[in-house]
This record gives sequence, C-alpha cells and structure tokens, in this order.
Amino acid sequence: MKRRIFGRVLHGGTQKWLQEHDGREVVDFSASLNPFPPRLDWSCDPAAASMYPDDRYEALRGLVARTFGRNPEEVTVGNGSIELIRVFCRAVLEPGDRVRVDPPTFGEYALSAELCGARVQEGASAHAERIRFLCNPNNPDGALVPRDRTISILEECGVNGGYLFLDEAFIELSDPAASLADLRHPALFVSRSLTKAFAVPGLRFGYGFADPDLVERMEVLRLPWSVNAVAEQFAMAAIPRFAALEESRRRIREEREWLEARIRACGLTCSPSSANYLLLHLPLPAPDLSSCLLAHGILVRDCTSFGLPRSIRVAVRTREENRRLAEALTACLP
Repeated sequence: MKRRIFGRVLHGGTQKWLQEHDGREVVDFSASLNPFPPRLDWSCDPAAASMYPDDRYEALRGLVARTFGRNPEEVTVGNGSIELIRVFCRAVLEPGDRVRVDPPTFGEYALSAELCGARVQEGASAHAERIRFLCNPNNPDGALVPRDRTISILEECGVNGGYLFLDEAFIELSDPAASLADLRHPALFVSRSLTKAFAVPGLRFGYGFADPDLVERMEVLRLPWSVNAVAEQFAMAAIPRFAALEESRRRIREEREWLEARIRACGLTCSPSSANYLLLHLPLPAPDLSSCLLAHGILVRDCTSFGLPRSIRVAVRTREENRRLAEALTACLP
C-alpha cells in the first residue's frame, strides 16, 4: 500500500519569518492576538531551567482546576492547544473512524485526524462520527455558537457514542458565558489556550478539560515535559488574571466596530464576528490583495487555505494600527 504524504497546515503569524528572510518590518494582522493584554507582575526564575519540570504538573493543573471549578484529574496540559488536538486524536481514534469538520475552520483538526487514519467528512452524514470538531468562536469568521446550542451538539455526539472536541482558544476574548469549560460530560473535551488572550504565541501553553479516564489516556500519550518551565511559570501568573480580560473584551468590541465601519467604507463586507478578528470578503483574489497590503507594511491572513480564495482574515489591533490597515486597504483596492 502506498503511504500517504501529508502536508503541513498553513497558519498566520509569519512576521518573524519575514523579518529573518528579508528584514521587512510589518504590522502583523495575520495573528489574532489580544491587542490589550492584562499586565502581569511576572518574571522567569532562571533557576527553573536547571531542573526538569514536574511532568505531572500538579501545581499547574491544580490552579487551572480551582479557577474553573474542576478537579485536577479532569485537567490536561500541553505545548499549545495543537498538541492537545494531536494527543486527543491519538487517544480516541482508530483507523477508519469518521470525523466531522465543518469548514471553513482551523485546519489542524482534519490533519490530526487523518494522521490517525481517520476519514474526515465535511458536515453531517448518515454515518456516526467518532469526533465532531467545533471551534467556538470559529476561526476564521468569528461566529459564536450560543451555549445552549453547543450543549445540544454535545448531547447528539454522546447519543451516537462519539466525542465533541470543543476548541475555545478565542472564547476569553469573545464571550466566556458561552463556554462549556464548567460542564462535565463523558463525550466532551474542551480545549483552551493562553496564546490569544495574553498575546504570548511564543510560549506555547494549552490546557483542556475532560472526563478523568480520557485525561489519563492523554497524559500517557503526551510527550514528557511538554510544557517547559518558562511557559509553566507564565501560566501560573496569567491564569489568576482572567477577570482582567473583561477590559480587553470591552476595548476589542470598540475597535472591532470602528474597524468594521472603515472596512464598509472601503466597499468591502465582512462576516459578523464576536471575536478579535474579522473575515473580509473581496472583489479580487486574496493573494493579490495580500501582496499589495504587504508592500504597504501590512501582513494579513490569506484565507485561500481555508477554502476561501476571495477572503482575508485581519486581527483587531490598536486604533493607530487599525487606521493603518484601513489606509492600506483604500490604497490597494481597485
């Protein structure tokens, strides 16, 4: 049997690559990070690098559990939420299992399932799915599924013997009331991340909630010491500061409304969003506009890889940066 060759999923956040290859300075609208992260009284203890982390992460998992009203054995951690996706699939899937992914959405779901030999289907089918992936709010459009609807989807998955993998990477910047992180259900896995809310993509820390039996399987499959000491120390400082994200959400809503108005003034439309990013629909191919914006020092997320060849995703940033984006759009649009 010929072995299938998989390609890497394309992501935003290529600012560092651009700087290293041609020295280009850009404003990065391709990575959807909190433009107003809470200030943390935090510094890394250099002594932490001289010891292995506690691979059980008892203190870290205990803090997450207390913050969300869970038990430590219901919490797993990893090197970013992408590691959680990969390990979850390895823990749950067998070759030939069916997985539901509703595009456009985050590309790592399908790839992680396919790496385990699963069959990925788009939308509902007559076959029961072993996993249904749901990103809430969704990436790239920012659509938020209400909590009661998400619970209904979860119950459907449970009746059919499957799992709901609920990715809440952006929910702290959208509406935490829509989260299911407080809900115990044997068919539910909730994935979270500090990357977006605290604007620390370089640290790589993800965490999740699930039934203790599933968490135990995932902990066996997770690579040892996958959360490094620096990320662990940052997480211990950041998690108690979740309440401060309310101010971030308020300011993001204001900037999103301001930016939406400027986008409409340019003659473009965008999908309704509850998140810190907007999906713009274009009258020309996305690569053409992306290239022109880059020439103006603006890096955006070309959504061709999402199956949207005439759309781009832009982060909501500070007022001055959003103004620069609006001016660049005016200059680049026909």
